[in-house]
Amino acid sequence: MLDVRRLRLLRELARRGTIAAVAEALAFSPSAVSQQLGVLEREAGLPLLERTGRRVRLTPAGEDLVRHAEAVLERLERAEADLAEARGGLAGVLRVGSFPTATRAIVPAALVTLARRHPRLEPMVSEIDPAAVAHALRAGDLDVALVHEYDFVPMPEEPGLTTEPLFGEVMYLAVPEGSEADAGPDQGAVLRTRADAPWITATPGTLCHAMTVRACQAAGFTPRVRHQVDEFATVLALVAAGQGVAVVPQLGIRGAEPGVSLTRLLMQRRTEIAFRDGAAGHPAVAAFGSALRAAVPPELAGPPEPASPRAEG
Repeated sequence: MLDVRRLRLLRELARRGTIAAVAEALAFSPSAVSQQLGVLEREAGLPLLERTGRRVRLTPAGEDLVRHAEAVLERLERAEADLAEARGGLAGVLRVGSFPTATRAIVPAALVTLARRHPRLEPMVSEIDPAAVAHALRAGDLDVALVHEYDFVPMPEEPGLTTEPLFGEVMYLAVPEGSEADAGPDQGAVLRTRADAPWITATPGTLCHAMTVRACQAAGFTPRVRHQVDEFATVLALVAAGQGVAVVPQLGIRGAEPGVSLTRLLMQRRTEIAFRDGAAGHPAVAAFGSALRAAVPPELAGPPEPASPRAEG
C-alpha cells in the first residue's frame, strides 16, 4: 500500500526539482526526504527517480504516480470537508495567508464577521507574498489564502490548487505633488513621462516588483530602481519625499500621504481566494470565503474585470 505522506513528497519533488528544496519547504532534512522517497520506490516496485547532476528527474512511472497523487490528495481534501460538515459547527484552527494591503483593508472585517458567525473557529493569519502561496498550501502550512495577479504578471497555473475571484483594483502612477504626470494618450505614454525618474518598487522576487518592471518595459524603457520597499504606505511616503515614482494599487493609496499626485492607469490588480483542490466544500474554507466577500469595500464590489489590453510603447 502506498503511503500518502510519501506521495506528497513525490509531488513536491515534481514541483521543486531538488530534494534540498523539498526538505527546506517541508521542514525535513534532505536525508529524511531521500530515505522516504527510497521507501516509496520500494513500495512501487520500480524506479521513480533518476538523477541528472544536482537535480532529480522523475521517470515516466514517477510522473504517472504524481498524477495519481494529485487525485488522491484532492479526494482526501473532499473527505475532510465531508467529515467537518458531518461534525456540525465549525471549530479549530484555520490557517490563513494574506498579502499586506489585503491584511489591512479586508481581513480584519472578515475576521469580525467570522468570529460572530463561528465563535469556535480560530483563524490564524500569516502575511505571505502570493508567489509563495502555492507551496505553502500544498505543504499544508496554509488552508486558504488571498493571492493577486496583475495584467503584466498573470498567476501561473498551479496543479493541486483552486482559486475563486474576489475583487479587482485599478492601478495608479504615484509622483511627487507639483510634478503631476501628463495623462497622455495611453498607459505607455503616461509611464514614459517618468522614464528618466528614479523608481520605487517592491523587492525582487515579488509579483509587485515584476509588475512595475514589466509595465515599464512594455512602455519602452526599464525603470531605474532607487528604493525597494514592500509596504505601499512607505512607498507613498518616499514618493512624497521626492525620492522617486511608483505604481500603486487602489488599496495601496488608502490614506495616501499629502504631497503625492496620482494618475490612474489602465492596468488592474485582481485578488482571488486560493485553496487546495477539493477544499471548496470544507465548511471552514467556505465560511472564510463568505466572510471575505462581505468585507470587500463597496468601491471594489463586483467581480474583477478581465485583464485589460497590454499597453504598448
